[in-house]
Amino acid sequence: MSKELVNALDALEQEKGIKAEVLVEAIEEALKKAYEKNYDESENVEVQFDQKKGNIKVYSVKTVVEEIDEPYEQITLEEALELNKAYEIGDEIRFEVTPADFGRLAAQTAKQIIMQKVREAERGVVYDKFIGYENEVITGEVERQDSRFLYIILPGNQEAAMKQGDQMPNESYRMGDKIKVLVSQVQNEQKGPQVFVSRTHPELVKRLFEAEVPEVFDGTVEIKSIAREAGDRSKIAVYSHNSNLDAVGTMVGQRGARVQAVVTELSGENMDIVEWTEDPAQFIKNALNPAEVVDVIFDPTNDRAVTVLVPDYQLSLAIGKRGQNARLAARLTGFKIDIKPESERDAVVADMANKENEAANAPVIEADVADDFEASEEA
Repeated sequence: MSKELVNALDALEQEKGIKAEVLVEAIEEALKKAYEKNYDESENVEVQFDQKKGNIKVYSVKTVVEEIDEPYEQITLEEALELNKAYEIGDEIRFEVTPADFGRLAAQTAKQIIMQKVREAERGVVYDKFIGYENEVITGEVERQDSRFLYIILPGNQEAAMKQGDQMPNESYRMGDKIKVLVSQVQNEQKGPQVFVSRTHPELVKRLFEAEVPEVFDGTVEIKSIAREAGDRSKIAVYSHNSNLDAVGTMVGQRGARVQAVVTELSGENMDIVEWTEDPAQFIKNALNPAEVVDVIFDPTNDRAVTVLVPDYQLSLAIGKRGQNARLAARLTGFKIDIKPESERDAVVADMANKENEAANAPVIEADVADDFEASEEA
């Protein structure tokens, strides 16, 4: 071994960002196994690599004991004291046993280990880099597409995969296209880091608004929730932590410039921005925009279900095309929403009253009675 190996390790550290100490440790461990296989399997050895000079030496390691049980691993105190009067029971003594022809084997082994560790370390560097980008937006270049994935080249020449469900249904992708994607998942697989990206994830909408709206980026305006049907329409609930700042107007921007920038990036996807409020009834009303809501009636038997009354002429508007407006409002608010025309108010109120009465008059089974019933069932 020579300074060439030392220079190679230094170059790898500078070019690949791989610590030389990591490679040295792996080389030493591999050379130990190589020595045991080719020279003396029974001997307890240690390999030391001089990172400055490039020299490799093999040492037989023996522990100082009173009586020897393992000749290849132990040395008597009497023998040790002949070497150095300072040795005591339990000390380890190293005897150099480097074979004369060990250099060639060491060179071959070191080359193999370096190649292996370079691959592993490179994968680790890539994983560490992109795990920090999870849920962040990156601009990539479309590379190719097969039956399973659309492949995107990210900065650093890292390939990312976009599943079919993460591709916008209203977009077609051509090789060389520059697109913004959300890093949705990073997996550290045996064959190397696998980066998955998305154009349909709701988090992409949030990140795009953060880039366009400084008040969202600094937290003055908070995006509370997003319901999205990618490529078609999104509903976004926002709240202002500054009472003097209109959250919805801030998101829209002057003459709609801010929201339009996001719409353009998402190939024309419509954006409904509504105000979030702690009052669930008002929040539900806001979420059903652009429809006018007359009343919100909560289900007495289910605290996450409501019936919403709207003017008869706005029923189809409230429900939306193929039920989209109601569906997105339900996702945005977390409530099951049943939309009824205002003309059915009496029937809705009567139905809610019946439910409330049934709940109030429902028989209560005492714990011991219930236990007896369960026991009889099991019998």
